[in-house]
Amino acid sequence: QVRLVESGGGSVQSGESLRLSCAATGVIYGRYCMAWFRQTPGKEREAVAEIDSAGRAWYVESVKGRFTISETNEQNMPNLQMNSLKPEDTAKYYCAIRSSVDDSCRAVSFWGQGTQVTVSS
Repeated sequence: QVRLVESGGGSVQSGESLRLSCAATGVIYGRYCMAWFRQTPGKEREAVAEIDSAGRAWYVESVKGRFTISETNEQNMPNLQMNSLKPEDTAKYYCAIRSSVDDSCRAVSFWGQGTQVTVSS
């Protein structure tokens, strides 16, 4: 049984930074993609950043240049460095593991419970 646990969320002022981490219990077999999603009430969960099984990073346009996704050496889990935060970044952020086929990311296999990020102006 794989369980993902996020940490690092909190309340900050506009322009400040936060770093989100994701820890896993259990073993994830095979190649996989690591991702961060976010969701606000009444809206669909959206992908924010992702690393595929070939190590390539992808970002949603709204966070390019401000967010950086990286992989921890210890657990091969994703971190998300968020700089120059804006009020519109306020959301609950979720760590996710997606299956990978031929280095292409597929459906989410595991979700974390989420960590709240609140940015005030």
